[in-house]
Amino acid sequence: MLIAFHKPYDMISQFTSDGSKHGTLASFNLPTDVYPLGRLDADSEGLLLLTNEPALNRDLLLPEHRHPRTYHAQVEGIPDDKDLTLLQSGTLIIQEHIVLPCIAQLIPDPMYQERIPAIRKRKHIPDTWLELTLCEGKNRQVRKMTAAIGHPTLRLIRVAIGKFLLNGLESGAWKELDHKERLLVFERS
Repeated sequence: MLIAFHKPYDMISQFTSDGSKHGTLASFNLPTDVYPLGRLDADSEGLLLLTNEPALNRDLLLPEHRHPRTYHAQVEGIPDDKDLTLLQSGTLIIQEHIVLPCIAQLIPDPMYQERIPAIRKRKHIPDTWLELTLCEGKNRQVRKMTAAIGHPTLRLIRVAIGKFLLNGLESGAWKELDHKERLLVFERS
């Protein structure tokens, strides 16, 4: 079984509480035998896969498989071509780790529903949306990458794994993937 779940903001990617104020996956009537494939931190939203198939861990999470994940990041300021090139180059160093090359581009405002609580707004500093596709998933990597180029992430939403898109799945909703959707998860660009 492979499930796509739209993880809301302020929720941890596990079924039991870690003692914090954050909600857990236990609130969403998911099947009892599934577990998350990977993580999204409590501050992040979007596509989280859950399964009861141990082999999927290897196929989706091992770094050598370079399985793509796509994020929309609302960042402070407007990154220029130099910033995007640095993100794409594979030369950005974060905590002594050279980040693999990624695809990074500015995108028009995707018009997501306002997050509750709302993100911070600064009167004289605009914000911009970036689309980033990475093939590795270090802890808070997108946030660290955008901060390293001087554009901190204000909101982060994972919108795709492989070629499976979050489109149409409301925050807090989940669905079991059919055969065709499963194939999209494992498809690379």
